[in-house]
This record gives sequence, C-alpha cells and structure tokens, in this order.
Amino acid sequence: MEPFNLQLSASSSTSLRSSLMENLYRNRCFSLLFVLSLHILAVSSLYHRFSPIDNYLIDCGSSDKVTVDVNNRRFTGDSVKSDSLFLCGTRTISIRDSNPDPSLSPIYHTARVFTKPSKYEFEIRDKGTHAVRFHFHHLNSSNYDAGDALFHVSVNGFLVLSNFTGYDSENPRIKEYLIWVDAEKVVIRFIPSTRSKFAFVNAIEVISAPKDLIADTALFVNGDSVENFDGLTKQALEVMYRVNVGGPKVTPFNDSLWRTWIPDEEFLKFSEGSSRVYTSGRIRYQEGGASREVCPDNVYNSARVISSSTATVLNYNITWGFDVVEGHKYLVRMHFCDIASIAIGLLYFNVYVDGHLVYADLDLSYITGGLSSPFYADFVVNGGNSGVLTVSVGPSNNSFPHAVDAILNGVEIMKLNNTMGSLDGEVSMEQVLKNWPRGNVGVLVALFASVCLLLAASVLVHRRKVGVKNSVAWSPLPMDIKKGDLKSNNQFSCGKVESS
Repeated sequence: MEPFNLQLSASSSTSLRSSLMENLYRNRCFSLLFVLSLHILAVSSLYHRFSPIDNYLIDCGSSDKVTVDVNNRRFTGDSVKSDSLFLCGTRTISIRDSNPDPSLSPIYHTARVFTKPSKYEFEIRDKGTHAVRFHFHHLNSSNYDAGDALFHVSVNGFLVLSNFTGYDSENPRIKEYLIWVDAEKVVIRFIPSTRSKFAFVNAIEVISAPKDLIADTALFVNGDSVENFDGLTKQALEVMYRVNVGGPKVTPFNDSLWRTWIPDEEFLKFSEGSSRVYTSGRIRYQEGGASREVCPDNVYNSARVISSSTATVLNYNITWGFDVVEGHKYLVRMHFCDIASIAIGLLYFNVYVDGHLVYADLDLSYITGGLSSPFYADFVVNGGNSGVLTVSVGPSNNSFPHAVDAILNGVEIMKLNNTMGSLDGEVSMEQVLKNWPRGNVGVLVALFASVCLLLAASVLVHRRKVGVKNSVAWSPLPMDIKKGDLKSNNQFSCGKVESS
C-alpha cells in the first residue's frame, strides 16, 4: 500500500520557530510535581472554557430548578413546571431513587420513565455539529422493575440505541453522540421495544460543538489504498473510546467540552520497549491546528514513546486494540504532540491503522514548526471480521539512535452510522416506528359495532313489546371505517407529566 505522504499537507501549516521543550520528566511513575502541574493547568484552563451557544442540560424526572452535578454543571429539571418545556409524551412518569447513592452525582437520583413513545425537543440557535449525551443509571423504585427496561432512542432520525436496557451493574452509563444539525430543533425520541417494556433516562445534554471539532474530510483506509473520505460532518458519530495514552484519567472538569478520557493500559496489546513521558511545560496550540476543544492539555502533556538509548534503533511497535462490531465504519483520531524530543528534526516514525501503514516517516516538527505543538490525524476504516481495530506507532527507516523513535498522546474511536441511519444494528428508525403497536383500532371498531347492534336489538325488542307495527328504520354500521374517523392517541403529542 502506498502510505500517505504527510509533507504534501505541510505547506498549509503555519511555520513556527523551533523551541526546546521545558521541564521534561521521564519516569514510569507519576510524580507529585506532575500531579500539581495538572492541577495548575486545570485551573488555568477554566479561563478558556468553551461557551456553547446551545447548552441544554436536563435533569430528567426532577422538579428542582437547578441541580449541580459533581463537575459543577447546572442541570435544569424537566418537571419544573406542570408541563415540561422540552418534553412531549403521553403520561410520562418521573421517579426518584428511594435510597440514592450519595457518592453519585445528583442527576442520577431521578429519572423520566416512558411507557409509550415520547420525545424531547430542543430549539437550536447554532446549526452544525452538536454533542448529545444520555445518562443512565438504575433507580430503586417499587413501581418499575429494572428487568422491564428495553427501548430504542433516536436523535433527529438517527437510531442511536436499539433494544437498550440502560443498566450496567452499579455504575452509571453515559452514551455520547456527535450529530450534525441543520434543522430548527433537535428531536430525541424514546420508544419502548414493546407495550410490556418501558424506556427511561436520567439526564440529557445537548451542546453545540466547536466548529473545528469534526473536520469534513478524513483519510479512508480501504485495504491497500488510502483515499479521501468526504462528508464526515454529516455522519452521525457514536463515541466508543476516548483514551489518554500514557496519562491518567481526565475528568469532565478538566476538559473544556466536559469529556472523559481514560488511561490506555487496558487497550495495550504490545508495549515492549515503550515508556511513558509527561511534561509540565506549556502546550503550544496553533491557529488552524488542534485546539483545546479538540483535545485538552491534560492529554497532550503525556504520551507513550519508543526511544533508543544505544546506537541501535529498536524494531518494536506499540499497539493498542479496540473492540468493534462489523457492519460499521469507524473514525480513528490519533493525537500527537512531541513533548519528548530535545530538538526539532529528530523524531521520525511510522503510523499504522488496522495493520496498514498510513503515515511513513511522520515528522511532527515539519508540520507544527516546533516542539510541544499538537497535531491530530483522522482516519476512517471498516469494522473488520476480527472484531478488533488496532492502531500502532513505531520507528521508521529515518529514525535516529539515541532519540525518541515513536510517540502517541491520545486516541479516539467513533462509530459512523450505517446505510440505514443506525448506530445500533440493522434496523432504521422508520422500521421501529412502524413496528410499534399503534393502538387497538381494530378492537375499537369491532366493539363500537357490537354496541350499536346491541342498542338496535334493544330498540326492536322494546317496540315489539309495546305493539309498534312499523319497525325502526336502521342500517348496520359499515365495517370500512377509516382510522382517521376514530379518536386515537397521538404518539408524540405533548402530554401530561406525572410524578410518582
């Protein structure tokens, strides 16, 4: 396969003067100094906090005007008024945990339960990519059995969850999606799988994303070829993995988009010859390059590297593996920031996605113009039969001895919707709605006809008893009554919100 020549895109990057990295530490254990530096970076980043134009934080099932979560974010209850500002449904129920876990965020102490198809609607002022997050956690309720939760969820027509239970033992579950919105509203629908099941949600976030979060073009790794993949922003994306390579867990409090980044140890497949590095120095973001909203300082200031301390360059790759499902494409975003080299022009390495060489002799300083300046690369790949998607970095033919020979700071894996507009299975939202029982219209017609027949028979018997000679003129109810002639429940009409 012909690897992508990175230098072709270098002319579009701003040339910055080279600079030496400051305060670099190499150690397999994180020192107290590093922890303190993370705290300083976290506090300073608050002054650069992204402020989304659309920012809906909904505490579902709560009647509290404001609920402050563990990250100091202010959620609004969807039961503040008798009729919800956002919720439309048919007699949805709010429940409160009878024995809440005090260690959990307050947003998991209440939930909204749906026994029929219902929806939330959020008016949009800033069209473009929006982050949509759902929070799920089981509640102790005498009215609802956790085993009866089974439902579908859609966002603006994309089916994001299918036959979902919402439960994961004792831990809350957060499902995150990036959805392109060019309509006036974001419409989120909850549909129980059957009439005997119910849907629920603890909290919802709908947030307009920064314009540079998702680029419209990525590199499509298709077997032995690498080509452009256009139209990425119009795809629905589900965040599957967000990994801080070589560093600790990054909580939403330390991320300008309130994301969580987990350590990479559980995903490492091969790490012989690698080590972790970190810096307390400043990350030098460039205009037109990676921003704090794309990836925070706390990811770029740590990394896993391969380095040679002798005259021989190590012949090892670092490899990470991620479980995926067949039938979907995946966006692989790899984050790079050279915090380990002592000068520019010393780091050259190869990048592999799913076993294919995608970048040969990657030279970060040529792209960014200096050290500690972040860069990310997007690839789209097919979910293969193996069920595991791998990414690797390793030395190239141009790597130097006595130098850093490969580096990676972070990885994100996102699932793309399939041809049916689904992120969860081979079923579309249209099929889900079509299969939902729309009420016993046939039973109602038969019952109505039976009542009419009984009334007519009663009249005839009565007239015979009183000796009426002329029979009552009567014609039977036609059996071809249209559905529209009978009053039925509107599946998505705004309805009463109840509390239990």
